[in-house]
Amino acid sequence: MGVTVTILVLAAALATALAVVRMLRGPRHADRIVALDILLAAAVALCVAAALATQRTVFLDVAIGLALVGFVATIGWARLVDRGGAS
Repeated sequence: MGVTVTILVLAAALATALAVVRMLRGPRHADRIVALDILLAAAVALCVAAALATQRTVFLDVAIGLALVGFVATIGWARLVDRGGAS
């Protein structure tokens, strides 16, 4: 299981780095919103990796909570962009 957790952490780190670049360089608000969603998905992946590494299910509860908050936030931002509130 150690190799799986290592690969998961490396993939989350790569996704985080690329998302930060997109968030800083993104010309539109939509680019930044997608980058923030990717950062949240990477945080969920790291919570799952922590749960696998430590065999503690509390990290899975945190991952579910983060995923729910991220989903609601993304829907809210999408509605704002769709209605022309953000360019």
